[in-house]
Amino acid sequence: MPLTCIIVDDEPLAVKLMESFVAKTPELELLGSFTDSVEAINAVKEQKPNLLFLDIQMPDLNGMELAHMIPTETRVIFTTAFKEYAFESYEVSALDFLLKPIRYNKFMVAVEKAKEWFAKSECPKPSTITHHPTPNTKIPSALFVRVDGELRNITISDIIYVNGMKDYVMFYLDSETKPLITHLTMKAVEEMLPPDKFLRVHRSYIIAVDKIRKVDRNDCIYIGNEIIHVPDGYQESFHNFLGTRTINKM
Repeated sequence: MPLTCIIVDDEPLAVKLMESFVAKTPELELLGSFTDSVEAINAVKEQKPNLLFLDIQMPDLNGMELAHMIPTETRVIFTTAFKEYAFESYEVSALDFLLKPIRYNKFMVAVEKAKEWFAKSECPKPSTITHHPTPNTKIPSALFVRVDGELRNITISDIIYVNGMKDYVMFYLDSETKPLITHLTMKAVEEMLPPDKFLRVHRSYIIAVDKIRKVDRNDCIYIGNEIIHVPDGYQESFHNFLGTRTINKM
């Protein structure tokens, strides 16, 4: 069944954009859209959607305040033009933080996070947790990836992180301003990358561990231009990794 959702944004054009994204996403069912946050909170409490796409800067009742008032079964994905709100968004356990102008590929990554969260909430004790496979006897220093019909040679040490979206992955590299997008699965990428240098911290993210800038108290990883929140299902392996690299342990 699709996840139900409500959109709240005081900008009509932003609402229309999000509505168009939801309309072409079969995993979602739109219950309503609101430009007035006070009206929205009543609808959210009554309909109890799975997801709330919520703007932060709004008159009368801002998004952060509204997020503290919603039913516990509703999860928030914040939408805003101000990246400084990223820290606060994780304090209210937001599933994701979409920075305007929002692109559909980023929107879909957030939807995948939501699907993962609700799937795990239905099965709180999954029988398996994704781990890195046993490394190959010989690990390559580069990979050939098909991009726009051409084979691109990617040096493994150039990879910052990999972001998956359904059957596509995006390689974010030190040497490229835009990601390289290819038709591939995250499992296939994970099996090719050396496990001593890369760690899967999310269903949709594999990171180069040596390129982490910092990790905050909310288990948010700062890497490249991205902030990645490590969900519950990946925290054990991530904390084990941190334990092997941390000098001043508490």
